[in-house]
Amino acid sequence: MNLDLSTKNALVCGSSQGIGKACALELATLGANVTLFSRNKESLNAVLQELDTSKGQTHNILVADFSDPEQVKSVINSAIEQGAGFEILINNTGGPAPGPANTSEASNFIDAFNLHLISNHHLVQALIPFMKQQSYGRVINVISTSVKQPLPNLGVSNTIRGAVASWAKTLANELGEFGITVNNVLPGATATSRLDAIIEGKAKKQNISFEQAAINEKAQIPMRRFAKPEEFAAAAAFLASPSAGYITGINLPVDGGRTSSL
Repeated sequence: MNLDLSTKNALVCGSSQGIGKACALELATLGANVTLFSRNKESLNAVLQELDTSKGQTHNILVADFSDPEQVKSVINSAIEQGAGFEILINNTGGPAPGPANTSEASNFIDAFNLHLISNHHLVQALIPFMKQQSYGRVINVISTSVKQPLPNLGVSNTIRGAVASWAKTLANELGEFGITVNNVLPGATATSRLDAIIEGKAKKQNISFEQAAINEKAQIPMRRFAKPEEFAAAAAFLASPSAGYITGINLPVDGGRTSSL
């Protein structure tokens, strides 16, 4: 398999920690020049020092708050005006707060829509021209298994993730002829700070310990454990590679078999 990314440039969002960081590390290991993108400059600079440079890669950072799509748009357009170009885009940012849909304020849906779909859209629109020039593009959206099976107590997230999935499938149909693929990778329970927060919330609601709540969560997963961020990153990196050139418009769960639907 050709997994060599040594001539490719990757923009990885939400890469200061968790799944985004793991994706950035994996892409750099495969030879890509990686630009880290999130709101925390200090954390990004720390991750920057961890990226592989053994193949002559050069890495950079961009800083913007994804809750402000216009700021994201301004930062990426400025980078492109200065000569940046990216064949690989990992769209990833933190999920909405948990809670039922029926009691969520309308503003929570609007905020999540801006944070995820609108910011994603600005980035894709900015990067498409270069991808077309290269006849190579990989748009990979980190969303959720909820697009196949809504998850309890994640009402806003379920709604917005579904919108991103449909947007991505539409883009896949529109951009395939240019050598650009668009795919969604769906993390299950992955050992990140977001999972810790979800488990903590369930522990409080059920009046049990964090440890017991974690055990209960693992019991719902056929593999009986949480994913490591690196395991998710490996799937995303494959979709970014030349070997995945005929895979587009899919939702790929990386969930240890937890999702019960096909």
